[in-house]
Parts: sequence; structure tokens; C-alpha cells
Amino acid sequence: MLVDDFGREVSGVRISLTDRCNFDCVYCHNEGLGDTRGPMDPAEEEMTADDVVRFLEVVEEFGVEKVKFTGGEPMLRQDLEEIIERTPDSMETSLTTNGTFLPGRAEALKAAGLSRVNVSQDALDPEAFAEITKSGAYDKVMEGVQAALDAGLDPVKLNMVVFEHTAGYVEEMVDHVAENPGLQLQLIEYMPELTGRPEWNIDIQRVHDWLEEKADRVETRDMHHRRRYFVGEGMVEIVDPVENEDFCANCHRVRVTHKGFLKGCLNRNDDLRPMGEMSRAEIREAYREVVENRVPYYGEYLVRDDDDEWVINEEYIGA
Repeated sequence: MLVDDFGREVSGVRISLTDRCNFDCVYCHNEGLGDTRGPMDPAEEEMTADDVVRFLEVVEEFGVEKVKFTGGEPMLRQDLEEIIERTPDSMETSLTTNGTFLPGRAEALKAAGLSRVNVSQDALDPEAFAEITKSGAYDKVMEGVQAALDAGLDPVKLNMVVFEHTAGYVEEMVDHVAENPGLQLQLIEYMPELTGRPEWNIDIQRVHDWLEEKADRVETRDMHHRRRYFVGEGMVEIVDPVENEDFCANCHRVRVTHKGFLKGCLNRNDDLRPMGEMSRAEIREAYREVVENRVPYYGEYLVRDDDDEWVINEEYIGA
């Protein structure tokens, strides 16, 4: 397993299979690449199933244990089941989806080897849901969550981005997972540096404080030092990477764009590394380079001093 200059082992990869999506969520940042979504037809620039599997087979050599498939909407890939089935057996596979295509495919995904699924759901009210996602697919998403549970893809994690448009729906969503065994909730901090709308931001600490009072018990998990709030039958976790050095200090994941570029950090696009023609040798070289060049905390939290030692950037913290 490769270790970067800051002692972080890279044990997982996150692969975007497409930038196409049947939703148009107002907060979408498309894996940090911005709104690059184009026509809904498959593009020649997307990695093929062979490309994805070849990459996974190479990083398996470096001890990678987990892979999460994302998009855009990854279920627009009709070869998704094939990709999951061909993923090395040593890797745990998970999927982030908007859920609309889970009905009719959840069982096949489970049979192919999928372990877990995250479903994006920002509101329980159809009208509010439509306003945020620019989609009328609320009923299909609810059906998809149930299909995932029925297929044994549990626990199903509901992903909810918390910002000005959704903050008022948090309490209802927490109550929803508390009353439905098999569901968990991830409240994801809005990232204004990726979406360009800082006025939509809220203080995520207020959500932490509210959950602290509401929860039956609270635990802290090793990864990212995230706090888990147990409410009724459900568990709620807050994903808060913004200005959170603990989050980045515990990051063990490298990303891959749908075009086959390696990405060391969600918040950076100046370090994209191509894998050439995707030969195994080229993949190995690119993977080693991206791990070697990973930076902490968006690349600004730590800087080198006159002795070439890493020190905290007090100017950045002050800002």
C-alpha cells in the first residue's frame, strides 16, 4: 500500500464512470470538475469497462481495498454490472447514485458483487426535492431506496447536502432514518469553493450541536474523526471537509475522473494526471506520481519553511 508524504496510506479509490446525469442539482460540482455535463448519450472519452477494470487490477497490486463508483449518475452506464462483476474480489465495492435506476437493477448489482449503495436525497417533500434536483423523479428515488433494501444492499446511506436550500429539511430527514431500520444519513457540508455560491453556505457546527442534543448516543469513528449520532433506529454522520484539517489528515482515497485522469484531491484540478493509453505500466507510474504529490488540506494548510520543513500556514488559518 502506497503512503504519501504525510503518512496517509491510500487504501481506496473513487472512480467517476460518467459525467452524464439525469438530474440537474443546483449544488452539483461534478467531482470538483464543475458543470461539464453534456449530452446524455455515452461519450467516446469515457473510460471503457476494460479501462476501469485494468486500473483496478493495477491498484490492487498496491493494496487498495475499496472502490466507490460515482458519476455524474453511474447507473447511466449500461455496463455497470459488468464492471462491478469484474472488480477484483479483494475490493469492497460501493456506489453513489441518485437512485432512479435502482428499481429493476438493484438485485443484479447485488449479484454482481456490489456491497453498499449511497442514494442522494435532499428532501422528503416532492416539491422541495424537485426544486433542488430539477427533477420530478421523487417517487422513483423512494422506490429505488426500497429496491436497494430489498436486494440486501443495506445499510442504505442517504446523502443530503446541507446548505441554505435544505437546512430546513434536516430535522425531518433525521426523523426519517430514525424510524426506518436499514437507513443511515450522511449530512454533507456544502462546499462553496467548488460551486461558486458562498451565499448558500451555513454554519455546519450548528447542525453538530443540534444533533449532539438530539442523539441517544454519540461515537467518533477513526476515519476523518467523524462523529456518529445515533437517533432511534438510525445513524447520522456529518461529512464536513471544509476548513477541517482532521478530515484531510485522514483522507485515504485517490479519485479518477470519467476521462481517466487521476486526481489526488477533490478540491484541486491543477494536479490531474493522465494514464496515457492505459497500459499497466502507465497506470502504475501515474498512480505512484499522484500519491507522491498529494497535499494536505487543499494544499494550503501546510507550507514549507526556510528549512524545507512542513509548518502550519498561519496566514491561511487566519483567513
